[in-house]
This record gives sequence, C-alpha cells and structure tokens, in this order.
Amino acid sequence: MYNFQYNNQIECEDFVLPFGGKLNENNRWVKLAKIIPWQEIEKEYSKCFTNLTRGCKALPARVALGTLIIKEQLGLSDRETVALINEHPYLQYFLGFCSFMDEIPIDHSLLTHFRKRFSEESLKHINEMIIKNSAQKSHTETKDSDDEPPENKGKLIVDATCTPADIKYPTDLNLLNEAREKTEEIIDKLHQGDISKQKKPRTYRRKARKEFLKVAKQKKPSGKTIRKAIGKQLTYLARNLKNINIYATRGKLILLSAKEYRTLLIVNELYSQQKYMYENKTHVVPNRIVSLSQPHIRPIVRGKTHSPTEFGAKISVSLADGFSSVSKISWENFNESTDLTNQVEAYRNIHGYYPKSVHADKIYRTKANRNFCETNNIRLSGPKLGRPKSVTNENSAELKREKAIQRQDELDRNAIEGKFGQGKRRFSLSRIMTKLATTSVTTIIISFIVMNLEKLVSSFSFLSLFFLQFLIYFSWKIRVSNKNYATS
Repeated sequence: MYNFQYNNQIECEDFVLPFGGKLNENNRWVKLAKIIPWQEIEKEYSKCFTNLTRGCKALPARVALGTLIIKEQLGLSDRETVALINEHPYLQYFLGFCSFMDEIPIDHSLLTHFRKRFSEESLKHINEMIIKNSAQKSHTETKDSDDEPPENKGKLIVDATCTPADIKYPTDLNLLNEAREKTEEIIDKLHQGDISKQKKPRTYRRKARKEFLKVAKQKKPSGKTIRKAIGKQLTYLARNLKNINIYATRGKLILLSAKEYRTLLIVNELYSQQKYMYENKTHVVPNRIVSLSQPHIRPIVRGKTHSPTEFGAKISVSLADGFSSVSKISWENFNESTDLTNQVEAYRNIHGYYPKSVHADKIYRTKANRNFCETNNIRLSGPKLGRPKSVTNENSAELKREKAIQRQDELDRNAIEGKFGQGKRRFSLSRIMTKLATTSVTTIIISFIVMNLEKLVSSFSFLSLFFLQFLIYFSWKIRVSNKNYATS
C-alpha cells in the first residue's frame, strides 16, 4: 500500500529539535531539500506499486530516494547510512521528518528494496526533471514557433565509460574450480535428502583441489600448463554434473533452494562455454560468464593502458552546462556512436532547442551521425571528411582558424572526462558494490543525480554569495552618498 504525499516539505524553522533551537537554513542538506522536486518524485515512485490500497504501508518517496542520496553523497555502507541518519537532525529533516527521532523507522535491509523500486526509466526521468528545473532558472524558456524552429544554442559533450563491478579478476581456471566446488555442495545436499540411502557418488574433490592448487600457486604458469589444468577441471565438473542429472531423474532437485537451483543453471551454462572454448582453442564466446554470483556481468574491452578489459556495465553519458545524464546502460559491449541521436533529442527535450555543437571523439563521427547533425544545423566536432587542404596564401588564415576550433573542441571534451573522474574518485562508479543487475543500474544513475545536485547546490551558494556582496556594496554606496550629502 502506498499513500501519495501531497505536501511533505516543511520549513527548517518548524523542525522540532530535542533540546530547543532551530536548524540553520544555510546547511547543505537544507539547501538540497529545497532544490529537489519531491512532488514529481512522489508521482514517479507511486507507479512502482501495483496496489495502492492494500498491503503494508510503504515509506514515502522522499525517505526512499533521500536515503539513497545520503548514502551516495557520503560514501557510506547501508548500515552506516541508517546509523548516521539516527544521529543527525539535518539528515532527518532532509528525509521529510517533522521532528528529531532517536530511532527512525528504517532498517539497513530496506535500502535494497528502495533500489529495486526505482526503475531505470523513473530515475532517468527524475534526473531530467532536475536538469530541466535548473535550465529554466538559468535562462528564459524558448518556445517553438509555427514559422521557424528555435535557434540552436549550447554545447553537448558525449562519451562512454565502464563502471567496474566488485568481482575478482576472472580466469578460466578459477571459474571452473569455483563451479566444481558449488556442484560438490549440491551433491552433498542431494545425498543427504535421498531416502533410498544409495552410495554417494565420488567427486574426487581432494584430488581436484590438489590439481588446481598445483597450477594456481605458480607465479607464471605457461599456457600449456594452464590448458592442461583447465582440461582436468572440466573433467571433474562434467562428472559432478552427470551425477546431479542422475539425482534429477529421481526428482531430487526439489531439495535445492531457489538460489542453489539458480547456481546450478549458471554452472551448466559456464561448463558449456568453457568446453566450447577448450575444444576450439579460443577465448571468445557469446554472453561469456565471468562471475557465478553475478552472471549478468560481461567483459568490456576498452583498450586502456592500465586496464584493457573491464568487467561491469558500459554507460553512454552526455554533458551540457555542467549537468550530466545517462543515456544508455548495457552489460554487453556496444558501439556508443549509435546513441548520439538519442542524446541530442534528449537535449532538445530538456532545453527546447538543439545544441549548437556536439563534442565527441572519433568513433562518433560516422556517416549517419554527420548527416543527422548537418540536417539539424549542428556542428559535429572533428576534422571534415576528405583529404586535408594544401596550405596557400589565400586559405592559410581560414585553415589556422579551423585548427584553432578543433583544438578548442578537444579542450571542451575534457569536461566529460573530468565528470567520469569525479564519479569514480568521489563517488561509487569506480566499483559498483551492489550485486543485482537492477540495483546496480540504480546505483549508477543515483551517482549522476547526486553529482547534478552538487552542481546545483554550488551554483546556488555562488549566487547567494554574489547577492550578499551586491547588498554590501549597495549599502556602502548609500552610506557614502548620505555622508557626502550631510557634509555639503
């Protein structure tokens, strides 16, 4: 059950503290609470509930999303986040409580449910609302006329990156050893629940473990040694899966829990992939599994110097006026140039007009993207197609000007690289700790929402400081003019 909260925003003076006094309106959490569009978020949050009148009453959207924002902003674990909220009156005000409570009605396990309730579409819509509200405050809204479209304005910067997951570096030998151990545990449980008390099938676990450690403890084993060890582990794993199939014919798989049955399905798929690569002497297979606990993760080949291959979700990001938004999240590798059209249309949906220029690297400069930008009068960064012009006295000034523009375009692209650095150094994009695919997507988008909120709070503080300095200067001018008038 969920009750829509029509007005849960109170003033900081009305928040009741246990020992008297009032909250400081210049606190960052008070400022942040005034910026976030809580009413629109309530509407999005209520869509995830199929029945709004039956069942236990759910906590408001301000508590759910606010707790996730606090966790990401402070870089805490779920337990530490709830413990800090219990101790901090400003955080309780940020969550919409009317007075300080010694123990709030939130358990750390609820944060997982909060992440599941916010879908990828709803979080993208919330981020879009935050960016749109800031865009409307910064400049007047441009209206489309029936005669001609609005003039293109602004710069749009696009790029893609990978958000690594919290898994150990996968190797074929380690994966097969882990899968073998999982099947041994399943065989032990199926044998204990077997009423017929038939002889337990042999798993050779000690011998298999010894064979694995003999290679795993070597500092630099050769390729031939690793391949031989993989073949042995495949043999042990095939024997275990064969014995599990015998139990399955007796109807004993009902003894397994849902998690164990899911693990069994993943192990079967892993065995098929590893056997195919072993027999064909290759390391490439579609939908390759690199983690038994998180089978949705795929290897993303990036070609970077420090990490040529990363394991996590690949995201396509756009940046405009310092505000970033995630356009696409995929666990499979994809060509980010195919997402440029959607990013430009999203920019138009927020601002009401197309960008004047799009700044992207070489992979985005495809023929389709060039035609799209040319049709909508958008300048795509980078050199023009064709052979470079020869330098003459007539075109030397023009070529020098074009070279300066290209140089400036490359400098403008540094902003999105800095945004990736902020997300991976300051926030949790460098290592996604959540285990499910849905909760990992929520964590990624929440990181960008918090970065946009930080941008809003910093700009709000700058404008407040500028206005204060203006008032001080204006009052000083009045005092000086009054003093001159009195002396005259």
